[in-house]
Amino acid sequence: MKKIIWRDYLGIAVGAAITAVSLNMFLIPNKVAAGGVSGLATVLHHLLNWPVGIIMLAFNIPLFIIGLKVMGARYGINTLFGAAMLSIAIDVMAPYTPVLTGDLLLNSLYGGVIGGIGMGIVFRYKGNTAGTALAAVILNKLLKIRVGQAMMAADFFVIVFAGLAFKSAELSLYALISIFVTGQIVDLVQEGPSTSKAFFVMSSQPKQVADAIITEMDRGVTVLQAKGGYTGDPREMLLCVVSTSEVTQLKEVIYHIDSKAFVIVTTAHEVLGEGFTEVKI
Repeated sequence: MKKIIWRDYLGIAVGAAITAVSLNMFLIPNKVAAGGVSGLATVLHHLLNWPVGIIMLAFNIPLFIIGLKVMGARYGINTLFGAAMLSIAIDVMAPYTPVLTGDLLLNSLYGGVIGGIGMGIVFRYKGNTAGTALAAVILNKLLKIRVGQAMMAADFFVIVFAGLAFKSAELSLYALISIFVTGQIVDLVQEGPSTSKAFFVMSSQPKQVADAIITEMDRGVTVLQAKGGYTGDPREMLLCVVSTSEVTQLKEVIYHIDSKAFVIVTTAHEVLGEGFTEVKI
């Protein structure tokens, strides 16, 4: 258990450091306030010349206190650690982090990608860096407001505030790009690349199709009990997960047996268990 806890803290620290690099190298120097407390701190930094990390920590303290009461001690401790590590990393690394380009589009894209990688690592190790993410979780817990909606509202406020403070609608538009990219990368880091496909198969010959998949492809099949919505007749639906490279082969196996089979193919972002990704706790 101690090994797992220390592994989590190490992961949160690494993720916070990567996020700090994205802010110092791409976003903060170029006034790209990409939402959240970091965006608000970026605006105040340029207006008042205050350190970004200290501003973020000051905003996060009351959120942390509320989160501790609402979400529990373990979540609160991980959040405090993540918020503190990010704030410290930003201010400590700022003097030594080069600004690579003044191009706003490049800064928005690369800031979003690297920031998304950092935040994704923090979330993957059960951490949080507080800010609007924590505020959204608290609102979801207390008021049943969707986390995504709460975060969008907070980010929208920060972007509008930054546009007014910097007197530049263009900066706000670039900030939106960075937020979108960050969200996509966070999901990618947490869920993994979409390298697997899930097949739902409705066939008049489910037993033959299932046997063929098992023998010819060495893949497992789950039989789900279903019922026709129109007829009300009970039916069997097959569920099978395969790698992307096996999609064509599975289609051939199915339609060789039943040319009229109804098949739904969906993306499985992360598949854990035998034949796929080994589960590590």
